[in-house]
Amino acid sequence: MSGSAFFSPVVAGLTPYVPGEQPRIANLVKLNTNENPYPPSARVVQAITTAASQGLQLYPDTESTALRQAVARHHGIDASQVFVGNGSDEVLAHAFFAFFQQGKPLLMPDVSYSFYAVYCRLYGIAAQMVPLDAAMQIDVRGYAAANAGGVVIANPNAPTGCALALGEVEQLLQSQPGCVVLLDEAYVDFGAASAIRLVDRYPNLLVVHTLSKSRSLAGLRVGLAFGQRPLVDALERVKNSFNSYPLDRLAQAGAVAAYEDTAYFEQTRSAVIRSREALVAQLQGLDFQVLPSSANFVLASHPAQDAATLAARLREVGILVRHFRLPRIEQYLRISIGTPAQCDALVQALGRLVQ
Repeated sequence: MSGSAFFSPVVAGLTPYVPGEQPRIANLVKLNTNENPYPPSARVVQAITTAASQGLQLYPDTESTALRQAVARHHGIDASQVFVGNGSDEVLAHAFFAFFQQGKPLLMPDVSYSFYAVYCRLYGIAAQMVPLDAAMQIDVRGYAAANAGGVVIANPNAPTGCALALGEVEQLLQSQPGCVVLLDEAYVDFGAASAIRLVDRYPNLLVVHTLSKSRSLAGLRVGLAFGQRPLVDALERVKNSFNSYPLDRLAQAGAVAAYEDTAYFEQTRSAVIRSREALVAQLQGLDFQVLPSSANFVLASHPAQDAATLAARLREVGILVRHFRLPRIEQYLRISIGTPAQCDALVQALGRLVQ
């Protein structure tokens, strides 16, 4: 008997999310998974080192109290409005389970983070795709469906990098007062306005953040959610029915230090933004069409080049970018913003390939 014969019907029907390639090859220019090209703050490393030297025989704080307080101080909200999980993917999974099993469709963009559709299949949630407009932008007027069981939008959107203004976010929230509107702000620190400031005004708003991008901690797995207390309470109910200790002592200590070192955060964030703007200009100089990005990546296409072929040829010379074989974006490359030297290597390689 095949091992798959033991699968539950749900598992047998799953098509899991496929993360970006993480090859173990030296000297790659790795621009395929939207990691920060800069290391974390030295204060983070020191905090982790200190935490590793004491207390590892004990369970971590199940409530991540110090981290929630540090995050709340940073954003000017109450710690009771902060939820902590093991990476934003876990936070999103708990939110889908907590809020979107309503028997009504969850509205999401047709081009967005592909994990959303995976969660829907995992939890049996009906998904209704709302098309981006011709310019690949989210039009919030498309999310006013009367029968919605929820809304999930990445802002800035992934993989396009395009962002909604806060006024558009409010329009969306006001159009769907009867269900949770989840804004996944994984990339918000690179040029968009966070909706955290709207949490006190909208009981149906849940904002999700990660420390993987703007705080250079993809390897530490720390995710956050912000909402009024009933929403946070729902997430805590799910968390404590799944894993009461999602963040270990090292992750909590490192994350607190990352939030406390605001000067380093601003320094590296600004460096990424400068590199993005320079890269956009260089790509346009090679006749690429680049969508306006408020993230730490760009989505670019070339009118005379096949995107899959370009990605493969870049890989041959040691440069990784992301290509999606998906409707509407199959002729685009998603390029993470690297250091100036990494971006220059990419541009030089592309210059040779598109001649």
